[in-house]
Amino acid sequence: MMGIPMRLGLGALVFALLLVGGTGTPRAQGLQITVTSGNVDPLPMAVTDFHGSNETAGQVGRDMSRVISDNLERSGLFDALDRKAFLEKPEDMLVQPNFAQWRVINAQALVTGKVQQKSDGQLRVEFRLWDVFASEQMEGIGYETTPANWRRIAHIISDAIYKRLTGEEGYFDTRIVYVAEKGPPDRREKRLAIMDQDGDNNRFLTDGSYLVLTPRFSPSRQEITYLSYYRNKPRVYIYNIDTGRQEVLGDFPGMTYAPRFSPEGDRVIMSLAQSGNSEIYSMDLRTRVIRRLTRNPAIDTSPCYSPDSKRIVFNSDRGGTQQLYVMNADGSDQRRISFGKGRYATPVWSPRGDLIAFTKFRKGKFHIGVMHPDGSGERLLTTSFLDEAPTWSPNGRVLMYFRQERSKSDGVAGRVRLRSIDLTGYNEREIITPTDASDPAWSPLAPLN
Repeated sequence: MMGIPMRLGLGALVFALLLVGGTGTPRAQGLQITVTSGNVDPLPMAVTDFHGSNETAGQVGRDMSRVISDNLERSGLFDALDRKAFLEKPEDMLVQPNFAQWRVINAQALVTGKVQQKSDGQLRVEFRLWDVFASEQMEGIGYETTPANWRRIAHIISDAIYKRLTGEEGYFDTRIVYVAEKGPPDRREKRLAIMDQDGDNNRFLTDGSYLVLTPRFSPSRQEITYLSYYRNKPRVYIYNIDTGRQEVLGDFPGMTYAPRFSPEGDRVIMSLAQSGNSEIYSMDLRTRVIRRLTRNPAIDTSPCYSPDSKRIVFNSDRGGTQQLYVMNADGSDQRRISFGKGRYATPVWSPRGDLIAFTKFRKGKFHIGVMHPDGSGERLLTTSFLDEAPTWSPNGRVLMYFRQERSKSDGVAGRVRLRSIDLTGYNEREIITPTDASDPAWSPLAPLN
């Protein structure tokens, strides 16, 4: 079998290679989904169980195919067909499927694969993506990994399929850091937690001894910045996910809010409140030098860099109501961009740079919305009793946020859950977590080299 080796990082991944064979090389053209329109009809897709060389590999293959199928269906772009309708078995498709059998059930795309357990215990995983009506292979990649890493391989395969069929990067090989909450409102425990984007592999990073707020990923995915109250004093921390090591970024006078990394990861931007006045500051992580960026008697907070680090969006009530503003990274050219009715907060720049997501409050309802960086094209994607704190998927196509429901008992505070919605305003879904959850932050994609 011919192949082009490609090194993969992060420990357990050993290599990947392009598979050729079957009906030939992957096609340059074929099935494709356009994801820019408002209401996409999901593409009927069959994801078969991956054939296993033994019982262990077979179970991994079945588990992987379900993760891949669930990932693609949750995107809203694919309709995963019921396995009960499949007319071919995995072992019958090791070389090539019988495309006529799949046309019968209206599958337009087909995913097959196999898992082999090697003598050293490693797993070799191969998958192929087929265009059913053209009877051709579109993609084929092989991986070697440890058995414990099978779930991440399933996410990577999902990303490869998503990219081949949409032309855009996927977002499945990512993680979410969030605040896990439990307990009554007057004794609320808030812990730092992390999970895969689909809600699996959930684990707690802090023990709940101290209140934590607004976690945010660094560009490397390995560090998180967040705010914690230590002995009732706000501190900004940097937490290393791999080592569990925490570092105090600084003890600042007054209150500190919403720390966030720059796209390069060499700075943290935040708002500091002193004597009732909240201003925006940036800190160079190498020198620990702090630079003040705003000087206004109003409240300036929730800053976020643009993807190229040249501009910053933030919210301020300097105009009389809470609105969104944009300025250059050095604090110059501060100008208002939101002019709609209502109050705006928690702005965050899209990884693509084309949109800014925000929270909006108007007439007793909260919304998650988006607008262009110049303030044009405002669209509201959600409406509820309380929606807040949007965060972007790394491909800029999906937003995650938290929703607090209205309690039936007191009419005020109900359960708090994470939800996602795509950029068109369709395909809203709840992300399952063990406890109440708020303040999500989406990681970047992990590098494959």
